[in-house]
Amino acid sequence: MKKTIGILAHVDAGKTTLSEQILYYTGSIRSLGRVDNKTSYLDTDEIEQNRGITIFSGQGIFEYEGDNYYLLDTPGHVDFSSETERAISALDYAIVVISGSSGVQAHTTTLFHLLQIYHVPAFFFINKTDITGFSLENILEDMKYKLTEDILYYKEPLSSLAEFAAERDEVFLEAYLDENYVKETMEASLINLIKEEKCYPVITGAALKGEGIHWLLDVFSSLTKTNYHNLEKEDTFLGKVFKIRHDENGNRLTFLKGLKGKLQVKDEFLFQSEDEIYKEKVNEIRIYNGKKYESKSVVAAGDIFAVTGLKTPMCGAILETGGTIVHTNYNYFLVSPLQSKIRVLDGTPYTKCMEILRILEAEDPILSVTYNKNTDEILVNVMGKIQLEVMEEEIKNRFGITVTFERPKVQYKETIQSAIVGYGHFEPLRHYAEVQVRLEPNPRGKGITFQSECHVDDLSLNYQRLIETHVFEKAHKGVLTGSPITDMNIVLQNGRAHIKHTEGGDFREATYRAIRQGLEKAKSILLEPFYQFDIYIEEDYLGRVMSDIQKMGGSFEAPVQMNRNVFIHGRGPVETFMEYSTELVSYTKGTGSIGLRFDGYDICRKEGEVVQTIGYDKERDVENTSWSVFCAKGTSFTVPWYEAEKYMHTI
Repeated sequence: MKKTIGILAHVDAGKTTLSEQILYYTGSIRSLGRVDNKTSYLDTDEIEQNRGITIFSGQGIFEYEGDNYYLLDTPGHVDFSSETERAISALDYAIVVISGSSGVQAHTTTLFHLLQIYHVPAFFFINKTDITGFSLENILEDMKYKLTEDILYYKEPLSSLAEFAAERDEVFLEAYLDENYVKETMEASLINLIKEEKCYPVITGAALKGEGIHWLLDVFSSLTKTNYHNLEKEDTFLGKVFKIRHDENGNRLTFLKGLKGKLQVKDEFLFQSEDEIYKEKVNEIRIYNGKKYESKSVVAAGDIFAVTGLKTPMCGAILETGGTIVHTNYNYFLVSPLQSKIRVLDGTPYTKCMEILRILEAEDPILSVTYNKNTDEILVNVMGKIQLEVMEEEIKNRFGITVTFERPKVQYKETIQSAIVGYGHFEPLRHYAEVQVRLEPNPRGKGITFQSECHVDDLSLNYQRLIETHVFEKAHKGVLTGSPITDMNIVLQNGRAHIKHTEGGDFREATYRAIRQGLEKAKSILLEPFYQFDIYIEEDYLGRVMSDIQKMGGSFEAPVQMNRNVFIHGRGPVETFMEYSTELVSYTKGTGSIGLRFDGYDICRKEGEVVQTIGYDKERDVENTSWSVFCAKGTSFTVPWYEAEKYMHTI
């Protein structure tokens, strides 16, 4: 049986140490590495070893009780959580490590939320139980309060486990009440409950000393099941891209999770971009174990592997043999709240820098690299300062270019207050496309969605799909600050093509103009990013903290007394809270702490002030024009957005 498991945790909880112990205990590696000694088997990058943190998800393989496991060790630092999210999308199960000294930390709750979004069943491993003052009771209560009530401390006697299953499984309840069950029946019930995310087994141990590893593996082995042995019999291969990397020779590695069927070397995938359909062939298949890999001629459902030869697919793409794959961008849950400007220190041309950043963007799509022609600036979206420091090192080490990044600024977004119809027409000589879309506000946090109400008699299905591709292929700018739009449903109402003159790219231009024209007419709203925060302080500082939160535009729930300490949970703007940790640690003399996690976008408190400060001139933004192009008597002419509707052919 094949199983893919991910090890997740807040930074310094012992995640990589646990991964090493599992690989060592199962005989996958011959000696134990240590993060603090820079000898970790899974932290293979030089930057990871020097910093002592996981930055890129590492892969190990092992066998246990006849099952084959792929183990993904993921980053624990919040700045690299996008890498963790992509790894989560490939998992069958997860093991969440919780520090026995710190309990459930801020990033732990984010990771658990991601597991729920992707419906990945999870186990918990409470680590560092050997430390002085460890209290299992306190940690379990912390988990119930911050994560879920459905945790099951997995230990003998059998009756306590059976009672938990009976409370959540009506079928097993009958056998439990009749006292007519055996261990196998109870485990079958727990397997289903775990799959349904109604049960989260908890194991304890001390990974550094190897304590609890055997018990963790035994419990995990007995309570997890997959069905890949049946899925690999399917005729066509289906797989999901979850990671892009480049090896030391510059070869692009596309990492996939096999979902069904089999894939062989020399198999081909068909891709479509605009009107072009082209093939890409799998040249090599690799299964990695740490730095090393083994070449394979065939892989199947349930395998985690890398292929060379594919240039088109991006992270999140679903690849299937026998069908045509439309090239598009894929949305993840986590988004970057910050943006930074790059400064080149060694005179390297910006064109070369953009080539390099595009490589890094393929590996981490959250970067969303943009070049502003008006200001001659390259902008990169990021999660935090540590990520920028790592990128500076990575660009220097991999590409030999010296850069620095300016202090990150808040990344604003824009949406609309109410529905509006936008029109776009693109008709230079011997070209033709017209698009009519309705822009509707989406619930906060839903992002951009698309649907079509256009009849195929008015516009063929292939053109409608092309318009959908153009909606998602770039971040469309708003008209207030030039920030990306979000939380909008874009509905295709109508469109028109010409049997002779419509060419590739015409509908791109018409779609962009239709969206922009609608934004010009709409009442736009500026959004800013927010954090959720967890603050732990001594009660003497409670008044100061509550005052600070209010001054920074935040809100909070009633403080919770925890012995002599106080816990405060709340929400506040990224702009005011991103530097607060330094101030908090300073005036509490190191006793206070704050955990921040991104919590989406909401109404900007100071819209007028921000709009004025940014000073975006929409009229000068020629790359995002709202003007349409028409043709009459063999001559093309442009029409401003406020007059365009009089010339449209679909009205």
